[in-house]
Amino acid sequence: MLQRGTTEHYVDAALYDYEYRRRRADVRCYRRLAAQTQGPILEIGCGTGRIAAPLARDGHQVIGVDLSLSMLRRALQRRERLPRVARPRLQLLQGSFYQLPLRSRFALVIAAFNTLQHVYQADALSTLLLKLRQLLAPGGLLAFDVLNPDLSWLVRDPERRWSKTRFRHPVTDERLVYTTNHQYDVATQLTAITIYYDPAPDQPGKSERVQLCHRQYYPAELRFIVEKSGLCVVHHGGDFDGNALDEHAESQLVICCRDTDRSAAERQLQRVFPYDDKRPSRR
Repeated sequence: MLQRGTTEHYVDAALYDYEYRRRRADVRCYRRLAAQTQGPILEIGCGTGRIAAPLARDGHQVIGVDLSLSMLRRALQRRERLPRVARPRLQLLQGSFYQLPLRSRFALVIAAFNTLQHVYQADALSTLLLKLRQLLAPGGLLAFDVLNPDLSWLVRDPERRWSKTRFRHPVTDERLVYTTNHQYDVATQLTAITIYYDPAPDQPGKSERVQLCHRQYYPAELRFIVEKSGLCVVHHGGDFDGNALDEHAESQLVICCRDTDRSAAERQLQRVFPYDDKRPSRR
């Protein structure tokens, strides 16, 4: 289940990009954050280059790492659409972020859009964060976002289908009906999500099921894991605009650094979120 839940959602990269085409707030946030750093950027779980390519366009040297070859092929296509001067600034590598073949130090390390929810055990996440800490240059930042667990969603009836949506496949133009359901294991905090792609009622074709698995990380637990890994949390917010983390927040945005770099990191974040971050989040 974990193997399927880690890979299947990322096989059809064109469909992935289509499904998340309106997700832009995180891109804008990471671009603002990158603008406050000086030095190369690493993105683990870079996927189709949705964030890495804009960072390269902005003038940053970026290394993107992803396990999925299909996602990286899509990222290469996105890189080819960049201005010619920007293309060499984006380097793409296939591999696991548990075994990063890197010796460089980075001004910013990013793990966006729930990437770390594919790390299924707290100890494994702590080990990974420790490795990422070692890749930070002096004054460097580590930034990532994961879902804020929604208890009302987690306990939904696993036998029902939810989120029914009709759409056309971006490549085949096939008319499809999207639904999902999921099962949540309280003991492991794992959510096994099944995504169903059924042909429209008058459309011939086969139904397809895609597995997606996420580890739910609760805010206090997440902060404990980050600090256990030798990192200092300088921002733990509820969205990509600097709003506070509360029960209505859909995401958790965590920005951290080494303890010795805290003051500099806080000054950087004042320019990223130039207003009070105590406003309640809105889901």
